[in-house]
Amino acid sequence: MLITPRRDNLNKIVILNPKGGCGKSTLVTNLAAKYAQSGKTPAIMDYDPQGSTTAWLERRPADLPQIHGITAFKKSMQATRSWQLRVPNETVNLLVDSPASISHDNLRELTRDATSILVPVLPSSMDIHAASRCIADLLLVAKIDRNDKKLAVVANRTRKHTKSFAKLMRFLDSLGIPIIAVMRDSQNFVHAAEEGIGVCEMQPSRVRPDVEQIEKIVQWLEAWPERRKIAKAIKARKNQSVAQRAILKRAQFGSA
Repeated sequence: MLITPRRDNLNKIVILNPKGGCGKSTLVTNLAAKYAQSGKTPAIMDYDPQGSTTAWLERRPADLPQIHGITAFKKSMQATRSWQLRVPNETVNLLVDSPASISHDNLRELTRDATSILVPVLPSSMDIHAASRCIADLLLVAKIDRNDKKLAVVANRTRKHTKSFAKLMRFLDSLGIPIIAVMRDSQNFVHAAEEGIGVCEMQPSRVRPDVEQIEKIVQWLEAWPERRKIAKAIKARKNQSVAQRAILKRAQFGSA
């Protein structure tokens, strides 16, 4: 399903939730716009047949920082699949917009080599249920290890001081997975989508609370090398502990 180059510097960010309408494309486009501001051209790999992020890129004004688009949901007879899904060498941040429904095999392939996986969740009973199933599949089917610290949740389209918001936060807290941002229910995201821009490219005084949350997400995403280093250290300690127990057990049986 997904072919990406094995590059140590590639920050592959997968935005995932099998339920449609949870804000995956909004999250992808706003993160891409924020990364583009840094001067390094990010890439969006659009797997959603609706093509929302592809359409957003087509609306994007030419004078704004460039974002490379990969239309992964389309298959071309004129080019190989690997060529169609190629990621530019200069790209260090790849954002994958996943489809609304996905098989277990494709879930494993989509998340393979991901440095970060973000699950946007809306404050409704239906969305909370869908998110719980999504996270369970990531842990049990895709075999995402919690110790790898690559999985995080974004609370999306929230309204504070409501019962639905309180219910959502209780659910997210129970998962033991970090909640790295709480996005408000704002028309700024709607207007940005219509214009092919990110909220970070709108009038600052109008979008300050929204940009602050986007920056929180980027800050967490940018820490992926450190999170990977910590995860490797944890695994090494675990392996060492298992090996020590095995040696001790053999010694005990040998002395018996």
